[in-house]
Amino acid sequence: MRANWRRLLWLGVAMCLAHAVSAQEVSQASNAPAPAPALGPETNLPLPRYVSLKANESNVRRGPSLSHRIDWVFQRKSMPLQVVAEYGHWRRVIDRDGLGGWVHYTMLSGVRTVIIEEQIGLLRRPETEALETAILEAGVIARLGECDTDWCRLTAGGYRGWAQKAQLWGVLPDEVRE
Repeated sequence: MRANWRRLLWLGVAMCLAHAVSAQEVSQASNAPAPAPALGPETNLPLPRYVSLKANESNVRRGPSLSHRIDWVFQRKSMPLQVVAEYGHWRRVIDRDGLGGWVHYTMLSGVRTVIIEEQIGLLRRPETEALETAILEAGVIARLGECDTDWCRLTAGGYRGWAQKAQLWGVLPDEVRE
């Protein structure tokens, strides 16, 4: 009987120590700096990042080579895409619907574009009270200019103006561009 009591006591002490160590690890982890963004092994550019489609049509393959099956074809020049992986001359991309595959790097451009998520008024200044210069419908592709924490300058159909980042796909929420 006495031996069982000792075992229970030691088990309780061990559990308390394990809990204390675990709490300390959690505390240290919360004070750790944010991890650096991943860099692509081929380009040394950040992953994920946004690019645009250079051609009017581009095959989207199941894997990173010409021998892989074509799953579909992107058919919209300047469409923004997000690069999420790299392998040789191939980039794994996804569109705004989360669909994607592997595209040869020659089909992609570093020119930044965005897709308008819902109809918006393009504004003269990055202020909600500013005058509208144009109305952009959902699905319009616009060229991306400078961005601050909440607003981005866009060019589309010969019009220029500002839009809130939350209304755009193709720019990171914390991205700032000059």
